[in-house]
Amino acid sequence: MHDIIIAILRSGTPLIYVTLAAVIAQRAGIWHLGLEGLMIVGACATILTIVATGSVFIALCVAIVLCVLMSILFWFVVEKLKANQIIAGLGLTGLGLGGTAFAVEAIFGTQAAVSAEFGLPRIGPMFGSYGVLSILVVLMPVCVIFMWVLLRRTRFGLRLAASGEHPFAARSVGVRTDLMRLAALMIGGVLCAIGGAELAAGSLQIFSQNMTAGRGFMAFTAAIFGAGQPIGATLAAVFFAVVGAAGIRAQLVFGDRVPHDLLLGLPYIATIFGIWLSAKLRGGTKAVTGFGELRDS
Repeated sequence: MHDIIIAILRSGTPLIYVTLAAVIAQRAGIWHLGLEGLMIVGACATILTIVATGSVFIALCVAIVLCVLMSILFWFVVEKLKANQIIAGLGLTGLGLGGTAFAVEAIFGTQAAVSAEFGLPRIGPMFGSYGVLSILVVLMPVCVIFMWVLLRRTRFGLRLAASGEHPFAARSVGVRTDLMRLAALMIGGVLCAIGGAELAAGSLQIFSQNMTAGRGFMAFTAAIFGAGQPIGATLAAVFFAVVGAAGIRAQLVFGDRVPHDLLLGLPYIATIFGIWLSAKLRGGTKAVTGFGELRDS
């Protein structure tokens, strides 16, 4: 039982951080399909910086800076150049996937996986079998609660929601909707960097090409499934993590009796199911009703 919980926490924590980034972008009125690219940049920057400097703190700072800069670029393309947000987000994902592959090839002269000697600090043996989890796993519930308070109980959260749902009304009372969206995307960049760092250095201490394996799109789906609410989206992300852990467990239990590819595809099947269920419940699009006004702003 403990092994299953640990597996869920390991696979779910990176997904939850990126899901929170999707939530805050939705609250600002942005469909953020660049999460995958930001996440893999965070993962790559963390491992490469640990290899280069031997410092986890510097690695996290580098990952955060790069993801924030990419988020600013995304904001500029969408807000100032009035580009289509879907195309811009997919372009950001392509930039992240291709850029990290190019960086590894340019630095190490190979496309093989890059390993670091150590990763993120663990919570320690005093927690028993859970001591193998990284410190970011412990901080994850705190981050979820903080995001809920920020979005639901602060002036910033109210202005952000107004900027996403009713930008004309928000501007009429003096809210700079463009700056609110910039702040949301920058916060999301930090969360994606942390999620990527947890994925690469939380338990594996390794970076390989395309290692995010669609987690950014799963996070985007979780935000829709959770109707743009931090708690609901987190529960959706946990659901995807449970399905993924169940698939891994099923491989050990059933072996060759069940097709291997089917078990590996369970998280993605769950993602499709989540989109369908969200549409049926008609709750997944409430948070992003105002983006159509963005181009006219």
